[in-house]
Amino acid sequence: MSHVVVMGVSGCGKSTVGSLLADRLGVPFLDADSLHPPANLAKMAGGTPLDDADRWPWLRLVGSALAAAPDGTVVACSALRRAYRDVLREAAPDVRFVHLVGTHAQLSARMRSREGHFMPASLLDTQLATLEPLGPDERGIELDCTLDPKELVHEAVRPAPDLLRA
Repeated sequence: MSHVVVMGVSGCGKSTVGSLLADRLGVPFLDADSLHPPANLAKMAGGTPLDDADRWPWLRLVGSALAAAPDGTVVACSALRRAYRDVLREAAPDVRFVHLVGTHAQLSARMRSREGHFMPASLLDTQLATLEPLGPDERGIELDCTLDPKELVHEAVRPAPDLLRA
């Protein structure tokens, strides 16, 4: 069983890497953004960051999706704070995190080059301010988001080959 959350701020490549990782592991992929209610998407698209009142119900849905996948799944989810990751761990205690990181300049450039995404580059600063890196006691790995997505998948499974076990 493999429950993996590919996490990080907007623009780091969570969806791309998550989808490739799910293919590699032979489990379903879910982009947690698809679980946001329309009001959250509209708020972010309008340049207003989400607050915890917006995030908690969404995170519980993400946790439910993890728990509903007994054979494993890969989820792309920002999971910016430890408290948010705790909600996901409560739902799937075996979850591992793949934290994709980059510099402000790298992430901003990626966000500005995307077309049709609801998250404006103007919210990057608030996401970076909210971000709490993985603690030493959290199961996961931090990877440079500027690597090729296939290399990121390789690096994600290399330190934890048990991710490949069904």
